[in-house]
Amino acid sequence: MCGIAGIFSFQETLSSKIIHKMVSALEHRGMDDEGYLALDLETDQIYLLTGIHSKIKGLRIDEFTKTAPLFFGHRRLSIIDLSSAGHQPMSNEDGSLWIVYNGAIYNYIEIREELKRMRHCFKSDTDTEVILHAYEEWGIECLNRFNGMWAFAIWDHKKKILFCSRDRVGVKPFYYMYDGKRFCFASEIKALLEIDALPIAPNEQIVADYLFLGLIDHTEETFFKNIYQLRPGEYLLLEDKKLTIQSYWDIEPKEFIFSRAGDYAERFYELLKDSIRLRLRTDVPIGSCLSGGLDSSSIVCLANKLIFDEQTVNPKLVGERQKTFSSCFEYPTYDERKFIEFVIYKTGVEKNYVFPNTEGLFKDLNRLIWHQDEPFGSTSVYAQWRVMELAKGREVTVLLDGQGGDELLAGYIPSFYYLLSEAWKKFDIKSLIREGKGVLKHHRSLLPSIFAAMVPKRFRTFFLGIDQYRKKWAEEGFRKKYCRSIPWPKKFENRLNNYLYCAFKFTVLPGLLHYEDRNSMAFSIETRLPFLDYRLVEFSFNLPVYLKLNKGVTKFILREAMKGTLPERVRNRMDKIGFATPEEIWFRKGLRDWIDMILSSKSFAERGYFDVSKVKQIFLEYCEGKQNNHFLIWRWVNMELWFRTFIDRNVSKDWSGYVFSK
Repeated sequence: MCGIAGIFSFQETLSSKIIHKMVSALEHRGMDDEGYLALDLETDQIYLLTGIHSKIKGLRIDEFTKTAPLFFGHRRLSIIDLSSAGHQPMSNEDGSLWIVYNGAIYNYIEIREELKRMRHCFKSDTDTEVILHAYEEWGIECLNRFNGMWAFAIWDHKKKILFCSRDRVGVKPFYYMYDGKRFCFASEIKALLEIDALPIAPNEQIVADYLFLGLIDHTEETFFKNIYQLRPGEYLLLEDKKLTIQSYWDIEPKEFIFSRAGDYAERFYELLKDSIRLRLRTDVPIGSCLSGGLDSSSIVCLANKLIFDEQTVNPKLVGERQKTFSSCFEYPTYDERKFIEFVIYKTGVEKNYVFPNTEGLFKDLNRLIWHQDEPFGSTSVYAQWRVMELAKGREVTVLLDGQGGDELLAGYIPSFYYLLSEAWKKFDIKSLIREGKGVLKHHRSLLPSIFAAMVPKRFRTFFLGIDQYRKKWAEEGFRKKYCRSIPWPKKFENRLNNYLYCAFKFTVLPGLLHYEDRNSMAFSIETRLPFLDYRLVEFSFNLPVYLKLNKGVTKFILREAMKGTLPERVRNRMDKIGFATPEEIWFRKGLRDWIDMILSSKSFAERGYFDVSKVKQIFLEYCEGKQNNHFLIWRWVNMELWFRTFIDRNVSKDWSGYVFSK
C-alpha cells in the first residue's frame, strides 16, 4: 500500500517543491521508499529523483532546481517484492509508460504468467509491473482483468495521455482537481491542500448532506469545493487538456441457476475461500481483524485453514498462530468478547484486545480528524483506529477485515423493512406472514417496521421513529437552500436488492471504505477485504432473496456456507455490534462538558448552519435521557472540529489537559 500524487500544468512549468510538499503529506502511507518523476514535455527529458526515505541512490527532490510541467510522486509501503525493484515511479522497458500506484492486484501472478506467454519480460516480482505490462498489452481493457484494489496514474508518453483508474468497489481512494490550467491528483485530500494558491473552501451541499442525511462519499464531490474523487469502477483520461471520465464496471442483474439449493452455499463458500487465498499473498507479516461477528469470524476461520492446513502463506509471516485484533469494552452491551472467545477456542488464534475509552479518544482526536480528511459518521471510527494501532504495535503489516458482508447479504436491520414492503406491495400474504413471524422471533424490536411496511408512506415516520430533530436544529436559510432528498438509481426488480445496491454504491459502504483506508494507512498498514472480491459481489447480488433473508435470519447463505467452519454460537447469533462504541454513554458522561463547550463556541455559532439555541436544547434533552440523538450530535461536533482543522487551518488546539467529568 502506498501514497501517490501528481501534478500536470498546461500553462507554465512548476517547481519540484510542489510535488515534494504533496508527497510529504502522504508520508504515513508508506515509510519504506520515496520516489519522483519530473518530465519536460518539450525536450522529452525525464528526471528520476529520490527522497530521504529512498533506497535508490540519485539526485534528491530537494536538490532538483529545474522546473517541469509534469511531476509524479510516490511513497511506498513494501508488501510484494520488498527489494528496490519495486521502486516507483516505475516504467516499462523503453520508458514510454510511467506509473505511480497504490493498491494490490491479488491475481498478479496469473496475469504475469499470461503476459510472459505473450513475450513480455519482467524485472521484478511486483504487481506494479504487471499493471504496466497489462496496459501495454490490452490498453484500458486491462482493468477488467484485475482482481484487487487500486488507484493508479499512468503517463503514456507515446500517446501523450494520462490514464488514471480506481478499483471496482472503491477500496483505494483517488482525489483530483482540474481547473483547465492544471490537473492534480493524490491518495488523500490533504496532499492537494499543499498546492500553492489553491483556494480552500467548504462544499456547502456536501456539508448539508452530511449534517442532514449522515452521508459521506456518496458522490464524486468532496467536502472541499472543487476537489473531486473518482467513483468506484471509474477511469479517467486526460488528453489535449480534455478530461474524460468513464465507468468500466457496475453491478448488473444476472441470473445464477443451480439445480440444487445447496449448490448456492457451496459456490459461495468456494468464492469466499478463494478470495481469502488471493488476499493472503504477501511478503510481510499478516493478521486479521476479529469483531466476533459473522463476517470477520468467517474470514479468521477460513484463513486459519488456508494458512495452516493448506500452507498458503510462508509460516514466518504468520508465526505459530494467526494474530487477531479486536476492540472490546467493559460495557456488556458493546462488548463481543464472548463471541470472539468462541472463535479463539475453535481456531487457536492469538488474541490481541484493545479497550477504547473517552480519554484515549480525546488524546487522539486531532490526529484522527487530520488523517480522515473529511468528517466521519460516529466514534466507532476511533475503535477501528485503535485496532490498527494495536496491529502496528505487534508488527503486522497486512490485515484481513470483513467490510462488505452486510451490504452484500442484507446484514443491516432496515433490510427487513424492504423485504416486508416488497411482500406487501405484491400482496404476497404467505411471504409476509412467514418473514414477519421470523422477524418477531429473532428481532422483536422491529415490530414497527412490520407495520410501516403496510401503511401509506406519509404515516411511516410514526412507525419507524424517524428523528424528529433531523431538520429543526438547522439555520433556516441553510436548511431551505441545501436540505435535499437524493433519488438513488434502481437497478433491480425488488426493493431489497435496490436498497443493498444503494448501500453498497452510495450510502454506507463508500464511507466505511474511506474510514478503513485512512485508519489503516495512518499506521502504514494494508487492509484487505475478502467480501469485496468482485466475483463474490456479482454472485451475491444476484442470489435469490431467500438466501439473504430467510424467516428473520440475516445473511442466510453465509450461515449455510459456514456450517462446520464457524463455531455454532457465532454462526447462529442474531445480534450485531461490529466496531460500535458506547457513544451514547460517552456523550452523557465523560465528553458531556467538552461537547457543550464545542456547541457553545463562537466559531460554531458563526458557521451559519445551526440554530444554536435549538442545538443546545436538543443536547440537553439528550443528556437527560429524553431522546437519543448521539449520531446527530456527533455530526455537529465533528463538523466543527473539521472546520477548525482544514478550513480555519487551526490544528494547534491541544485538549490533552482537559479534565473529564465522571
